[in-house]
Amino acid sequence: MYLSTIGRREHPGGVSKKSFALLGGNVFALGTVSLVTDVSSEMVTAVLPVYLVLGLHLGPAAYGVVDGLYTGATALLRLAGGYVADRVRRRKAVAGLGYAMSAVAKLGLVAAGSSATAIGVVLTADRTGKGLRTAPRDALITLSAPEHMLGRAFGVHRAMDSVGAFLGPLAAVAVLAVAGSATGTEGFDAVFVTSFCIATAGVLLLALFVRDHRAPKPPSGTVSLRAAAGLLRGTGVRRLLIAACVLGLATIGDGFVYLLLQDKEDIATGWFPLLAVGTNLGYLLLAAPLGALADRIGRLPVMLGGYGALVTVYLLLLSPLTGWALFALTLGLYGAFYAATDGVLMALAGPLLPEALRTTGIAIVQSGQALAYFVSSVLFGLSWQFWGATTAITIAAGTVLAAVAATFVLLVPRRKARP
Repeated sequence: MYLSTIGRREHPGGVSKKSFALLGGNVFALGTVSLVTDVSSEMVTAVLPVYLVLGLHLGPAAYGVVDGLYTGATALLRLAGGYVADRVRRRKAVAGLGYAMSAVAKLGLVAAGSSATAIGVVLTADRTGKGLRTAPRDALITLSAPEHMLGRAFGVHRAMDSVGAFLGPLAAVAVLAVAGSATGTEGFDAVFVTSFCIATAGVLLLALFVRDHRAPKPPSGTVSLRAAAGLLRGTGVRRLLIAACVLGLATIGDGFVYLLLQDKEDIATGWFPLLAVGTNLGYLLLAAPLGALADRIGRLPVMLGGYGALVTVYLLLLSPLTGWALFALTLGLYGAFYAATDGVLMALAGPLLPEALRTTGIAIVQSGQALAYFVSSVLFGLSWQFWGATTAITIAAGTVLAAVAATFVLLVPRRKARP
């Protein structure tokens, strides 16, 4: 009973077309920007593992560091972006700066050539842009929908986002085919330039169609470093941050999952980006329904169910299953994992945070998870390098189970003692 009510708000009408209409145009405008931007970013993400490991011959340990930087580099900038956005009360402007930085970084990949160091610097700049934009964007979503509909709002946004993530790898495959080289650097350069052009369109859509949320200026001292640090004095925020870090430590990067699949099934390089298409199709189909389900039965059980799907993905990679059954189950469940966890975690965070520090609070949670993810990627890469893929994925599966148990203990509502 207690588990099913965390994050839940009673509301009439259940899931209906009318309830989705109440979300407002800003949620859909932000979703459109994310859709276009994700076409761009997923074009790069889909080819990056095979480009680095097979094209530039990086080992698993080196790839783990690069992959960790790709997400972990956002951590400190999420904090800075969140605080600045709350301080100046211009969340849209800070998000726009982040989108623009990521767009320009796509051209940097062309200039970096085959230098692993230069690629690491460019990817850090790209993820810096993501770090600046993510918390202000998610804060705008929480401020553009009623509290009892936050699961739906994030579900709709993430569904639109995943449309772009679904189309991005397909666009990468198409560009590689047109470029006439699935393995040479010329084909990859064409992907990076095309990605830049699409990302620029996303920045323009943000500038033209997204409305900022300019609340009245809060009393002096409400938005300050002291007040931001004070958020962690709240039991709910502190527990959610710890849980986010624990779950981040249990999650390995998408690239590792796809590289393990490729190693098991010997997928041709030109078809490698299609693995992300399968994952994003599952995400696309399930994000909105699972967001609505989280509003109805509770956000915590849906999120923990998502990590249950992740454990199953890891076990499938260890199983003797092969062929289309392996692809369908692994990629479908991987998409379900993202649909049940990504937006739902932010929907859990929103009601715990005051409006004046909403962006900062979300950034704190996201930063903790990003830093934990960096550690996870490095450790998984080292484990694969020195102990082999089977041992590494076995450890990862056990870590997820431990993380789910710890999160349950941290976040399940406490029964109040009777007087």
